[in-house]
Amino acid sequence: MSSRTKARKRALDVIYGADLRERSLTEALAEEELRATSYPERAGSWAYAREIVAGVDAHLDELDAVIEAHTNGWPLDRMPPVDRALIRIGAWEILHNDEVPDGVAIAEAVEAASQLSTDESGAFVNGVLSAIARGR
Repeated sequence: MSSRTKARKRALDVIYGADLRERSLTEALAEEELRATSYPERAGSWAYAREIVAGVDAHLDELDAVIEAHTNGWPLDRMPPVDRALIRIGAWEILHNDEVPDGVAIAEAVEAASQLSTDESGAFVNGVLSAIARGR
């Protein structure tokens, strides 16, 4: 597993956890930052995970508006929390991280959704993120 894939997983954990606990991403990021200092062997994946979470936090309203514009009336609060977090990560990478090709952002999110969420989640995540990439 690549360090960026591990970083996306760590970012997913933070974003998903904050969503479930109804906590701000800023608060969840600060808590994870403290935890990260206790595990220096995981430092390789932390820098990009932090960048993802901070980026999603900084652009959350914009990301959510773009996501809802591409879900054909499927509101964010009806999505499984894992799907919502993965789509936010993928949308941030597509719209705000030029270092990651759109296809990579989409493929990583789809793979994670297929492993971690419902049977339909991979296709749903693919459709939403592909539409966002086409519309940029």
